[in-house]
Amino acid sequence: MIYDATLRYKAIVTVEGFHGALTGAEKAAVTHRHTDREPQMDFVYSSGVLVIQHLQNNYREYHDFLNFMSTVGDPRNIFSVYFPLWFHLSHDVGTKMIWVAVVGDWLNLVFKWIMFGQRPYWWVRETHIYHNDSFPHLEQFHITCETGPGSPSGHAMGSACVWYVMITSALNFIRPSSTVTSVQSFQRFRLLRSCLWMAFWVIQISVCISRVFVATHFPHQVILGVVAGMLVAKAFDHIPSVYNASMKVYLRTNFCLFTSAICFYLLLKLTDIDPLWSVDKAKKWCANQDWIHLDTTPFAGLVRNLGALFGLGLAVNSQMFFQSCKGKNGYKIRFKIMCVTATLTTLKLYDFIKIPTHTEVLFYILSFCKSASVPLGVVAVIPYCVHLLIGDEDRKLA
Repeated sequence: MIYDATLRYKAIVTVEGFHGALTGAEKAAVTHRHTDREPQMDFVYSSGVLVIQHLQNNYREYHDFLNFMSTVGDPRNIFSVYFPLWFHLSHDVGTKMIWVAVVGDWLNLVFKWIMFGQRPYWWVRETHIYHNDSFPHLEQFHITCETGPGSPSGHAMGSACVWYVMITSALNFIRPSSTVTSVQSFQRFRLLRSCLWMAFWVIQISVCISRVFVATHFPHQVILGVVAGMLVAKAFDHIPSVYNASMKVYLRTNFCLFTSAICFYLLLKLTDIDPLWSVDKAKKWCANQDWIHLDTTPFAGLVRNLGALFGLGLAVNSQMFFQSCKGKNGYKIRFKIMCVTATLTTLKLYDFIKIPTHTEVLFYILSFCKSASVPLGVVAVIPYCVHLLIGDEDRKLA
């Protein structure tokens, strides 16, 4: 079974010299198994390439918009934009958003390691279904060269996760109470509900098209990402315990997510499968080596998300949070507006701090610390500073 899995893996990744040169017999066996077991995927991939070519050839004038929508779907925006805005509107929604994003991205990592999904920009250069080196030309962009496996799409999955949380939370806010009997109130609610869900699907479709346009994902990979993201977000509707989780729960969750990912990684290594096979492909086929970034590797996302969850645990269980957001100032509109303004400004400046990438271990450690500091600042430090400022003003007025 292990040998079968190894042969299948080598047939899929097709990296020259990977784990040593293959013998002629082994190459024949690999080719045979690839031909027998992967024709369906070759058809899916080749059909996806046609879609990418169609988008790149006929919708080039929308490049700036599609590039922007790809940024909208970037999972990192969950922590730097969506979370700060929603947390000060509703602590429960902000907390749920982080949990959904972290667990969803962890599942995305596991799925990527299981599914061995190719990315278009390297698949067209290594597949054997095109003859006489007549592989299709796919244009690459500065956001094309993602280094992790392609399926499911992390952008599509993260975007679906967070926007599902935001849409359902907004509907809960505007839903008429059970005591309201006005027909007009229910009609307005149904209209708003339709508009919000329409906006949800417009955003998800735009994000998916943008990821396909830049040749970093096949169409089926973004579709799978959206479905998986919605399922993860829906599952957290039935886990209300995350809203009041203790620091021990946060630490235990971090430990479980990290150790399970490491154990799965080591298990794959024991079966002679390198979970980081896609990094070599990205380096080999990316048109511009400057477009390859360490923060797109599988472990970079894991460390970044675990840092955010750890920081949130520290923040919501801190005295600064209870004295500011849970105190009397926490209910004031002025306090919320000041917190949001100060938070977004601080995080915008925080983006200018670049983590050194010359040492991979150091990069992961600093990435964890930087990610942990974001929710800690959003939830505890900045609100506490605003609380002190407003408290001083109130005493002066008194």
